[in-house]
Amino acid sequence: MSKIRKLRFFLVCADPGRVTFFQSLWPMDEVEWTVFQRGPMALEQVFNAPPDLLLVDDDLPQLSGATLVNMVKSENVYRQLPVVLCLSAESPLEAVDFHSVEMDDFLVFPVSALEARSRVSLTLHRASRELDANPLTKLPGNTSIIQRIQDLIDRRDPFALAYVDLDHFKSFNDKYGFSRGDEVLMMTARVIVNTIRSFAGKLSFVGHVGGDDFVFILTPDVVEFACQRIVESFDSIVPHFYDQDDQECGYILSTDRKGALQRFAMMSVSIAVVFNVDGRLKHFGEASQIAMNLKKKAKSIPGSSYVLDRRQE
Repeated sequence: MSKIRKLRFFLVCADPGRVTFFQSLWPMDEVEWTVFQRGPMALEQVFNAPPDLLLVDDDLPQLSGATLVNMVKSENVYRQLPVVLCLSAESPLEAVDFHSVEMDDFLVFPVSALEARSRVSLTLHRASRELDANPLTKLPGNTSIIQRIQDLIDRRDPFALAYVDLDHFKSFNDKYGFSRGDEVLMMTARVIVNTIRSFAGKLSFVGHVGGDDFVFILTPDVVEFACQRIVESFDSIVPHFYDQDDQECGYILSTDRKGALQRFAMMSVSIAVVFNVDGRLKHFGEASQIAMNLKKKAKSIPGSSYVLDRRQE
């Protein structure tokens, strides 16, 4: 029988009583709580290691809970993160602008333990039903990716779509195990997200197709710079996921698909970039097919690389 994954909840609250209240709602083996008394540190951690759910007390030092919620939701890559805002009875609901605060639900204190747990659970399940976020990285999944690409095509917006794939990931997984493999996937997601966030703009988007496949979208003028940064960051970090002996060798011994022992190079990243300019693409399937062909070319190049579809520029 497989073990149920422990949920990770972030709580931003300066009130010790409320912190104790929330931590008592679930057994310790079901929910792992990370508590922040101030918003800025919570914001940094949300982007580096997104939780399953974020609870924010509106009464915070430095910045209000509503402001923190909007700062999280303003990032396209994490708009799907379910957020609950905690209000006090002293603050009338009439004063809350529900059109401008992008919360997914709210609690008004004092509140019973049953109601709090029920509404938080409902928020979490509703987010799982409505969005196809990857369970590991919390990035948008296939449905959201396809919708975003097709929407940009339909609006004839110029964009660059990049498909990111890890080379030799299976051999790493086979030798070191799925847990170490998940750590690599989380690292890759952080590298991509942090890189794309550095190029401010509404067009930016990051998705996780599944396994070791990711996508990102940027404007055509900056996508090559983003590819360069992702390659440099990935190559500088990934060796640290290997044991010291394998780092020194520069390769690992693992079994291939036929079960034979083989040498495999250290993991690298391959990126294929498709451009849509002047409305050349008509369907997301076109972009996907072009990218798959480009990705084969990128993966044929030793080490990390990126290939741009110059024909589409």
